[in-house]
Amino acid sequence: MSDPTLHGYFRSSASYRVRIALALKAIPFDQSPVHLVRDGGEHLKPAYRAINPDGLVPSLTHSVGDQTHVLTQSLAIIDYLDEVYPEPPLLPRIALDRAYVRSVALQVACDIHPVNNLRVLKYLSGTLGITDEQRSAWYRHWIELGFASLEKRLSVDPRVATLVFGDTPTLADLCLVPQVWNARRFDVPLDAYPTIVRIAGHAMSLPAFAAAEPSLQPDAEPPPHSA
Repeated sequence: MSDPTLHGYFRSSASYRVRIALALKAIPFDQSPVHLVRDGGEHLKPAYRAINPDGLVPSLTHSVGDQTHVLTQSLAIIDYLDEVYPEPPLLPRIALDRAYVRSVALQVACDIHPVNNLRVLKYLSGTLGITDEQRSAWYRHWIELGFASLEKRLSVDPRVATLVFGDTPTLADLCLVPQVWNARRFDVPLDAYPTIVRIAGHAMSLPAFAAAEPSLQPDAEPPPHSA
């Protein structure tokens, strides 16, 4: 079984989740950057569509024996990694706790992230012709709606400690941290979500989360106006 290859984009939340999982499990992997903006979007070109017909990132290619398999959808990829490389586990042992962790992860990955990803924002600006200010308001609305609910939930759940489930990284943290990073990138105020901010801050103090941070990836671009 060879090292997997992650096809992703440094700023993609979904790619970020998978990078954290790979780092937590100390899985050696190669990165094949797919730029979502350059030249109209490399994810829309035939070369990448041959890997993932949806034209979405991330994809993970993994050779097992003499066959190369393509996995898509970040949560499915993470689930695969958790089964093939079971240590450390990304889900708790008890069924109720697993359901809790999955529900937090899905709240981010299914309710908050999809309405704010790049193709939605491009459709709003390009096809519907909304202004940059309106697009930012759209983004803030869905982050604030989702984070308000999540903050209320996490602030009272006794299973929350330094992370979403105790002090051990789980699938929930893998989804939460990239969403907080994106909120900061779009200048969404986070003062109203102290539990979320605290959890994300602690996670980023862990080597695996820090190594997966977008600015440290091989395809990362310098911030605007940087030297």
